[in-house]
Amino acid sequence: MFNDSELLPISSLNHYIYCKRRCALVHLEQIWVENRFTAEGQALHERVDSNKTDQTGGVRIVRTLPICSSRLGLSGQADVVEFHRDGMVFPVEYKRGRPKKDRCDEVQLCAQAICLEEMLEVDVPTGALFYGQRRRRKTVEFDCELRQLVENIARQVHELFKSGITPLAEYSKKCDNCSLLQNCMPKSCRKNLSVRHYMTRMLKETE
Repeated sequence: MFNDSELLPISSLNHYIYCKRRCALVHLEQIWVENRFTAEGQALHERVDSNKTDQTGGVRIVRTLPICSSRLGLSGQADVVEFHRDGMVFPVEYKRGRPKKDRCDEVQLCAQAICLEEMLEVDVPTGALFYGQRRRRKTVEFDCELRQLVENIARQVHELFKSGITPLAEYSKKCDNCSLLQNCMPKSCRKNLSVRHYMTRMLKETE
C-alpha cells in the first residue's frame, strides 16, 4: 500500500506508454508546453470537467470525480462516471483525437476503474473512451490482460519517479507532433549518443 504522499497521477501511465521521456519531462521536470493538439484536448476537457452531477433516466452522471488507489499508488480524476440504476459503475474518459495504436488510453481508463473498485467496493468490468474526432464512444473491457498491464505500468512509473532520472530520447515520427519537441530535442540526443559511441569505440581501439 502507498501513502498519500506517494500517489502518482493516473495520467502518468498514459504518458509513460506513449513515451517514457515525455512522462519524465512532464511529471519529474514539470515541463509543459501547449500546441494545437494539447489545446484542443484541454478545450474538450473544459466542456466535460464541470463538477456537475446530472440525472438522465436511470443513470446518475458525475463529472470530474476525484479517485485514487492506495494499492497501485495512483490518484486523479475521472472525466465522467455513470452510476446506473442496476448498480453498474461505468467510467468514461474523453480524448480529443482518435483511437491510438498503443494501449495508453485503455490503460488510463482501466486504472480509473481499478480506483473506483477500491473506493466503492464494486466490480467495474467495462468503461468507454470518447474520441472527439469521431464523436462516438469506444467500449473497453477491463479483462485480466489489461488489468495486468495497468499493474506493470504503474510499477514501472513508480520506479521511474523513485530514480528521478529522465530517460534518453529516442526519435520516432510521433515526436514531430509532440508539444515538448523543442524541449526534448530527440534528434540532437541521437547525434550526441552517436558521438559518444564513436569516442568510446576509438578509445577502446587505442588501448
